[in-house]
Amino acid sequence: MDRCGTVFLCLCLLMSQSRTEDASLRWMKKMEMIAKSRSPPPSAELIHGLELSLLNASFRGHNLTLQTPTIQTLAFKLGCNFSGLSVNSAALEQVPQAQTQHAMQFPAELTRDACRTRSRELRLICIYFFSTRFFQKDINSSLLNNYILGAQLSHGHVRNLSEPVNISFWHNQSLEGYMVTCVFWKEGASKNHWGAWSPEGCHTEHPSASQVLCRCNHLTYFAVLMQLSPAPVPAELLAPLTYISLVGCSISIVASLLTLLLHLHARKHSDSITGIHMNLQASVLLLNVAFLLSPVLATSLVSGSACIALAATLHYALLSCLTWMAIEGFNLYLLLVRVYNIYIRRYVLKLCAVGWGVPAFLVLLLLAVKSSVYGIHGIPLSDSQGNSTGFQNVSICWVQSRWVHSVLVMGYAGLTSLFNLVVLVWALRVLRRLREQEKAPDPRACRDTVTVLGLTVLLGTTWTLAFFSFDIFLLPQLFLFTIFNSLYGFFLFLWFCSQRYRSEAKEKAEMETFSSSQTAQ
Repeated sequence: MDRCGTVFLCLCLLMSQSRTEDASLRWMKKMEMIAKSRSPPPSAELIHGLELSLLNASFRGHNLTLQTPTIQTLAFKLGCNFSGLSVNSAALEQVPQAQTQHAMQFPAELTRDACRTRSRELRLICIYFFSTRFFQKDINSSLLNNYILGAQLSHGHVRNLSEPVNISFWHNQSLEGYMVTCVFWKEGASKNHWGAWSPEGCHTEHPSASQVLCRCNHLTYFAVLMQLSPAPVPAELLAPLTYISLVGCSISIVASLLTLLLHLHARKHSDSITGIHMNLQASVLLLNVAFLLSPVLATSLVSGSACIALAATLHYALLSCLTWMAIEGFNLYLLLVRVYNIYIRRYVLKLCAVGWGVPAFLVLLLLAVKSSVYGIHGIPLSDSQGNSTGFQNVSICWVQSRWVHSVLVMGYAGLTSLFNLVVLVWALRVLRRLREQEKAPDPRACRDTVTVLGLTVLLGTTWTLAFFSFDIFLLPQLFLFTIFNSLYGFFLFLWFCSQRYRSEAKEKAEMETFSSSQTAQ
């Protein structure tokens, strides 16, 4: 009887195991059937159901492997003595559609937090999708190999790992013209779908031409996002451009602070023109500080909300700087074209409402509508052979949305530059006409040259270089744009000093004339 009871118990266990395995397999087949249907599948419920089925599955041994044509799942039994795990598709039975390899490597730290509260057996599940049907995909992007590799640990979420999870994607396609970024599926990040792809907490590496390595500090579903990139920056120029930006922005920050301090010291002699200059200088100071902090907060060690906040601040600073450039052009138009002496009640206060208020309204509106427009932005690079790749370690906190970048960065800058170029040409014609009427001697020509250069800087016409980043203009544009605009605050400081020197020289000349007239009397 004891032997019969043992056999019966074993049969019951085998049948129970078979039922749990069959339940997970049936769920996977059900997902495939729904994916083939025309009606949009309820993706979140299906995937969460599959996860629950695998987490509760009972099986002999230490692991379980199930697969269908487009889904492969693995389940592992883990203990608190876990020392790490590597899962490679080369060691598993290949799915017919999977023509390239993939791998996941989990650190020993994975079970640390779970073992602090629970000492019983843990379960690690891996789910591989070879189709993007259940995950939203941007129309302007694609996923490498259409692979999505996911992992989940029972008893809580795994995040903020000091030693990352390594996910490797091998491929046999050219990545030229694409910006490649490791992303994870962030639930609740989209209003139209059950989630969206996000690069937060992931670091992209390219160990070889046929491999993309994602190093992420959490567990979820991972993929490699391929986006059509603009003209990439040559990788060998990254170091000099970064150095120029760092030095130039640092000089501009010091110059801007010095300009504002000098203005505060002599604010008794300030007028509306000086007030406009100081607001422009303040916006340039904010822009340079935010720009220097942006690459620091784009690292995986900083929370995504901090990067979003800095990206919004950087966008706001840029819009404010461009707006104050346009205000400088508008003010110059009033002075030289309409009337020279003009009075508008609370003129500077109204300009401040425009210069600071309009950019704030636009940025806050974007944050309210869709905060995901801001985040980590990868900078596309190209190697010496011209192959374009995206390196997540070369990234900043910036605008992620293409239409926002097109409309509220390039479009905004384009309109500002066009307006100020028209004003500059008009101002030069007025100055030339005045010089012809006065028939000034040659020394005046030098002063006019300085004035023209000062107005060119003041109106921010060097920002038009951003629209020449193509073909043979790419390399000269990169260096000229970086040099001129990183030193923009310093150039404004020189303009402020020249104007102050001219004003003091004029006052001194008037005092000497007045003293001479008094002596003559």
